[in-house]
Amino acid sequence: MLPEIYLVLLLLALFLLMSLKIVFEYQRAVVFRLGRFQKVKGPGLIIVVPILQQMKRLDLRTIVHEVTPQDVISRDNVSVKVDAVLYFRIVDPEKAFIQVADFFGATSKLAQTTLRAVLGKHDLDEMLSERPKINADIQTILDAQTEVWGIKVSVVEIRNIELTDDMVQAIAKQAIAERDRRSKVIHAEAEFQASQTLVNAATILASAPGGMQLRYLQTLSEIATENNSTVIFPMPIDLIKPILQIMEKVANKDQ
Repeated sequence: MLPEIYLVLLLLALFLLMSLKIVFEYQRAVVFRLGRFQKVKGPGLIIVVPILQQMKRLDLRTIVHEVTPQDVISRDNVSVKVDAVLYFRIVDPEKAFIQVADFFGATSKLAQTTLRAVLGKHDLDEMLSERPKINADIQTILDAQTEVWGIKVSVVEIRNIELTDDMVQAIAKQAIAERDRRSKVIHAEAEFQASQTLVNAATILASAPGGMQLRYLQTLSEIATENNSTVIFPMPIDLIKPILQIMEKVANKDQ
């Protein structure tokens, strides 16, 4: 009789040890009783009765997933290859285990299709210049669709946008043409401002008595100072007209 009691006690001890499970802080245990969902347990020490209950551990830590490069055609018909990094985690272990067979694979495939769909609505220039906005749009769409699976998509980051060699050359030519255009515009604006200043200066000189004569004499003075060679310069009639008038008055007196 005594050995039988020891055997029973031993079996009970083994049964108890098999029933004790440790769930870490970053884990949760989805427990089923005879195939039906019972509850989510953990963290800490839990009891799972063998045969009657089954348990599945799920990791609640953030998962970093690299989305494989996707071939995308932009709205302006430019073919590019884009890859991204996805950050997500389980927030509802029950849904993550029951509502979808493979939450990781489902989230990964959904991220690929969403990436292509969202980027296909943007021009190439928008892909390159508005990346934070596109990241936020993709994250919002993914988070709304994975909510029914108990998954929270926290961050989506587009990492690389690869262009073909032809597109790289085309963009380089476009940048050169844009720089030339800006240079010509700046030169034209400078010419306009210079001509406007000259017109204003001419208007002021024309309105002042003797202004043009003074400017003419100043120009002659500058030429004489800067050059040692002989310069033949036409003499404006307005400059010598007062002298001619004086000479005519003297001649009339003599007569």
